[in-house]
Amino acid sequence: MSTHAAARVAAPTRREQILREAARLFAERGFHGVGVDEIGAAVGISGPGLYRHFPGKDAMLAELLVGISERLLDGGRLRVTEDAARGDGSPEALLDALIEGHIDFALDDRPLITLHDRELDRLRDTDRKRVRRLQREYVEVWVGVVRALYPGLPENEARVTVHAVFGLLNSTPHLARPEARPGREATAALLHRLARGAFAAAADPS
Repeated sequence: MSTHAAARVAAPTRREQILREAARLFAERGFHGVGVDEIGAAVGISGPGLYRHFPGKDAMLAELLVGISERLLDGGRLRVTEDAARGDGSPEALLDALIEGHIDFALDDRPLITLHDRELDRLRDTDRKRVRRLQREYVEVWVGVVRALYPGLPENEARVTVHAVFGLLNSTPHLARPEARPGREATAALLHRLARGAFAAAADPS
């Protein structure tokens, strides 16, 4: 088994389990509606046992929101680097890769989208500014790729379109009940077509 394959099948660490359950509970009931004991119960440890991993709920929230912002930025930059290393990459294929990566996040980490919308202002000022900085850098990764594919699209319009596409993709927590919407693969394909359509429309306003 390759190192990458082993990493994919490795069981989550206790810290990762705590963060996953904290995200789910915070998204369902709000940050102040969840106690440390409840998070501990969700992962099978006592509430006080959580303090061996995190000093409190505020630290969990900060790690969740800063962490996903770092992960998105790192993933975007990695796709750009890999495309450049191939030497024969295309802006279109790279944009598709960025869209696919963000769709994976939007479908698989919906609680984090809800957390960002509801709880970002609860972060310490330094953490909130860090999240905003990481998000701006992530947007600029996309803007560069979009303008490489559509060189006639002004930079400010490309940036607005990227934000609009993020709004579209990040709407997943508000989709219909799971049983009332297409399966994951069909939903991902639909979101991808909508995102590409938005960029094409911005580049060709006629």
